Amino acid sequence: MKAIASVTCSVMAVSLMATGASAQATLNSVKQKGFLTCGASSGSIGFGMPDAQGNWTGFDVDFCRAMAAAIFDDPTKVRFIPLNAKDRFSALQAGEVDVLSRNSTHTMSRDTQLGLDFPAITYFDGQGFMVRRKLGVSSAKGLDGKSVCTQQGTTTELNLADYFRANNMKYQLILFATADEAKKAYDAGRCDAFTTDVSGLYVARSWVSNPDEDLILPEIISKEPLGPAVRHGDNQWGDIVRWTHMAMLNAEELGVTKANVDQMKTSDNPEIKRLLGTEGKFGETVGLTNDWAVRIIKHVGNYAESFEKNVGEGSRLKIKRGQNALWTKGGLQYGIPVR
Repeated sequence: MKAIASVTCSVMAVSLMATGASAQATLNSVKQKGFLTCGASSGSIGFGMPDAQGNWTGFDVDFCRAMAAAIFDDPTKVRFIPLNAKDRFSALQAGEVDVLSRNSTHTMSRDTQLGLDFPAITYFDGQGFMVRRKLGVSSAKGLDGKSVCTQQGTTTELNLADYFRANNMKYQLILFATADEAKKAYDAGRCDAFTTDVSGLYVARSWVSNPDEDLILPEIISKEPLGPAVRHGDNQWGDIVRWTHMAMLNAEELGVTKANVDQMKTSDNPEIKRLLGTEGKFGETVGLTNDWAVRIIKHVGNYAESFEKNVGEGSRLKIKRGQNALWTKGGLQYGIPVR
């Protein structure tokens, strides 16, 4: 899920072009087109995928809809471009998409060598393992000598090697070109374990032949901060991405929802007034209207509403908030103040 991008002279040339003066015009370009182009997953239940009619849904999809709502007051003004792990960053660098929102890990090399920025961490994740219960393994330490399926050419593969080496364990690595192929191989019994981000394990378990017979082990062997990416050099566009996420977090913390956002505009709470644009002109500072956050919340909802609908315990994936709970509830999600 986290393909390693090799940095070549040609890639760097594209990156430098994207970070020039033309990159500063992303918002104007989006407004002129009349829609936002969003690089999305090619098919990840709960995070981003189209149905048979071409209607896109998912947690990462909601983020792009929130951006469209902030800009156009219309969450439908998004065109989703399905991208695989191999092509996602080059598509963003080349300007084929305005923003990439598809389970992409923020790493130092991607931040400093690819001409990209990751303005927000929308989902804190980590790599884990899934096994069949009949294997009799309840911990990753019990995988010594076992076979493991994963996607080739990814940081998942590297994290796997690091974990087994650090714990002086041996394993048989079975690699596949795509994550789907690796999942299908695991489901067919060609390996003892499947490894990817834990969110991806929940997705995989939702469609394997007998989900009740599969167990996600408790160990998390890596840090995978996932979030949207933009081209480096357009600070205004990066700010819009960052503050779209912060608006959704602050709305959750302040109790502002899709159902009550209009009522909350009459609130005397100064934090709510600044968030909803009834006090100050914070939207104008990033090239938006001052009711930018109202638009996001009314059309998409706050962070909790998007999380629970798409991936939370009431969804098909049934993922607990965990690290993605608000900081006030023991999690890592922390909304920067609007002031």
